[in-house]
Amino acid sequence: MTIDPTDISIQQITKKDLEVLMTWAAQEGWNPGKHDLDVFWNTDPNGFYGCFVQDEMIAGGAIISYAGEFGFMGLFIVQSPYRNQGIGNALWHARKNRLISRLQPHASIGMDGVLAMQGYYHKGGFNIAFRDERYEFVGKAHPYANEVTAIVNDDLADILELDTRCFGVQRKRFLEQWLIMPESKAMKYKQHNEVKGYAVIRKAERGYKIGPLFAEDETIAEELLKSCLSHAVDDVVFLDIPTINARAIDLVHKYEGTYVFECARMYHGEAPKVPMDQIFGITSFELG
Repeated sequence: MTIDPTDISIQQITKKDLEVLMTWAAQEGWNPGKHDLDVFWNTDPNGFYGCFVQDEMIAGGAIISYAGEFGFMGLFIVQSPYRNQGIGNALWHARKNRLISRLQPHASIGMDGVLAMQGYYHKGGFNIAFRDERYEFVGKAHPYANEVTAIVNDDLADILELDTRCFGVQRKRFLEQWLIMPESKAMKYKQHNEVKGYAVIRKAERGYKIGPLFAEDETIAEELLKSCLSHAVDDVVFLDIPTINARAIDLVHKYEGTYVFECARMYHGEAPKVPMDQIFGITSFELG
């Protein structure tokens, strides 16, 4: 369907529009979490923009600001009838510029780019830091260490400290919701009264998704993975790993994960300084 560029408007979207955007994501096969919508919206209600024609949204995407210290662009979708007309290009650049204006000077922006779009994003100022690969497992009951227990309210400060180290900036507003989503399980590995890893598994449109999976070493990561797989017996489970972490690759192969597809984590500006050897699963392709 051909669109006259003069008929297009780019504007901030409502929560109802975000619900539509999440539906598109499911139709694209991105398999979002069933309860991601509320968490995404409450993390940054001003972080979603769309392209409209006569009040109908035809494209959209996220531009999340984490307290102005770091930004993330995700959920970028143009409805198929409107592709290859420059609509996506206009929206993408408008989103990037708007996000930059919402951030502190010199703050970096992250995104996960699919293979076909990485060249385009590179021209827009984003450089590849590492590849992310999605793996599919079959949930199975595994015995796991006694140190792995459910995250409770008293753990939040310790979880936030670990998460900030592995994510690069604090995201308390996001985590307070992510850890208590319906149809999810948030687990920690605690030893000698110290939290040394945590993982969240949540219900998705198809099966379950794990994210994040942060751990001080591969042994802790394995115990957390086993606890997650035990939560989804006989169902499919997905995990997105940074391939720069060789131990993460070893772990998914050990538990017979099947490669699904890949993206690349890309940054506009300096990549956050994080311990990649402690990141065994990223949180999401949508919000980082």
